[in-house]
Amino acid sequence: MHARLLFGALATVIAGTSVAQTSTPFPVKSIRLIVPFPAGGASDFTARTLAHRIGASWGQQVIVDNRAGATGVIGVQLAAKSAPDGYTVLFASSSTFATAPALTPNLPYDPIKDFAPVLLLVLSPNVLTVHPSLPAQSLKELIQLARAKPGQITYASPGIATASHVAGLLFARAAAINLLHVPYKGGSIAVNDVVAGQVQILFGSVSTASPLVRSGRLRALAVTSAKRVTLIPEVPTIAESGFPGYEVVQWFGFVLPAGAPRAIVAKLHQEAVTILAGGDARESLVKQGFEPVGGTPAEFAAHIRSELAKWTRVFRELGLQGEQLR
Repeated sequence: MHARLLFGALATVIAGTSVAQTSTPFPVKSIRLIVPFPAGGASDFTARTLAHRIGASWGQQVIVDNRAGATGVIGVQLAAKSAPDGYTVLFASSSTFATAPALTPNLPYDPIKDFAPVLLLVLSPNVLTVHPSLPAQSLKELIQLARAKPGQITYASPGIATASHVAGLLFARAAAINLLHVPYKGGSIAVNDVVAGQVQILFGSVSTASPLVRSGRLRALAVTSAKRVTLIPEVPTIAESGFPGYEVVQWFGFVLPAGAPRAIVAKLHQEAVTILAGGDARESLVKQGFEPVGGTPAEFAAHIRSELAKWTRVFRELGLQGEQLR
């Protein structure tokens, strides 16, 4: 067979395969959206907001499956081992795809090799809040108090190597203070204990903390983003409060198990982009302090690689490894 004829035959086969793949009905059954953290936190709120809209659009239920444990490892590993048929989606985050792998290189999953990125959904800055019983009205006063009581002031996080933990860790290093980290199994549990006064500080998501700040149950001292947050514009950034360059922002996105058909990646991507572009879902997320992002699957893949490289470098420069933080 001549080369031209061979090429033409191969092209016909490839085109036929592509058409067959894209014409196959999807979805024909419910979809599982794995959230590797407990219900009630920022990741769960965002996932459920999007799951409801996608399910309504596709005519199939998108079931949010909270698989908490081991700081997200259990849920992520479950998703990595799932069939790449589009019926299992993982709600990825900066905690599970950047900071945790950077601190603990021997995790039982690879955020780059084991998943097919779909879309970077939202950014979510954290806010440093304290229980009202703590006599600190500003970041400066908190630092002074911590220096007077080294190791006696506690801060909560949803778990080791989460964005909240990293935010507190880097702040303590920058301020040259010693805070006692108290890890929990999820954000909602950590928030409850700080509100109850059992722990004194929380680097929590703006979406979770801002209602508690408005009601007076927590006091906001600073946000972890480079710029002030629209939802709480009166709260300064840590960077502008004497620590230029400080920035810790968590993010959330959709990924599928590696090997998922391109047509399904494209379908989920387009649906999520449409939802984020406008309407009640976008409005709801913005009101909760999230910043919708969007972009292409390739751009999300590049973002994951960049974040992983960034935090690997930061932790190496600080001489930190996962086992030192437990």
